[in-house]
Amino acid sequence: MCASSARPVRWATGVPGAGGQGLPSAVVATLILLRHARSAANGSGILAGRSPGVGLDETGQRQAAGLGERLAQVPVAAVVASPLQRCQDTVREFAASRGITPVVEERFSEVDYGDWTNRKVSELTREKLWTVVQQHPSAAVFPGGEGLANVQARAVAAVREHDARISAEHGPNAVWVACSHGDVIKSVLADALGVHLDGFQRIVVDPCSLSVVRYTETRPFVVKINDTGSDVSALLPPKEESSDAVVGGSTGSDGQEQQDGAR
Repeated sequence: MCASSARPVRWATGVPGAGGQGLPSAVVATLILLRHARSAANGSGILAGRSPGVGLDETGQRQAAGLGERLAQVPVAAVVASPLQRCQDTVREFAASRGITPVVEERFSEVDYGDWTNRKVSELTREKLWTVVQQHPSAAVFPGGEGLANVQARAVAAVREHDARISAEHGPNAVWVACSHGDVIKSVLADALGVHLDGFQRIVVDPCSLSVVRYTETRPFVVKINDTGSDVSALLPPKEESSDAVVGGSTGSDGQEQQDGAR
């Protein structure tokens, strides 16, 4: 069951236009944006950022183990992943089962949160920059780190380059997986939707969720967003709802994702 879906996915079959009704006749590659499975930091209330050694918790390990079943009918040709451990741990078993060696892509890495790294999210909400991140993220630059506009630029450029490369290597019907982080994936989806970066906080990307984009010469088509598989608990409202988006993305943890944790 998915939290949001623009239309059912029709995995490419070699027939022009097989991506779904209304798509151009030109056959294009299909990108699956995979957020890493739940990490040990997601439930801790700490913004882990690019800190090394942040692996998956027990829930995340189960989520990663279930990728094979969720994508059993999908002909994945390539896997590209952030170098951070939580992304590598997420794709390792699935990629091995398909005989795929994941490509490490630095531009899919987590946001460099700079001085915010390893701080409690509950403390960060009191920073003046928090309001900028919520309301005008295109202007947000993390102290000692990078700006969200730069995150979007590097991630979209990487997606476009790998999409072209994989299409050339595996054919225009190729399906590939890009495993990255919440804010990175949200920025790519905002670009694909034609939404200004200031609106990307409206997009929800839960741990181990799948979002699907097909790029064409005319425009990207966003086919699916935040598909969490058969786990319907992600569709339930949080116990304490907030209008703020969690920096780094929601944690998908016991309905407390709004403020209890981050990447």
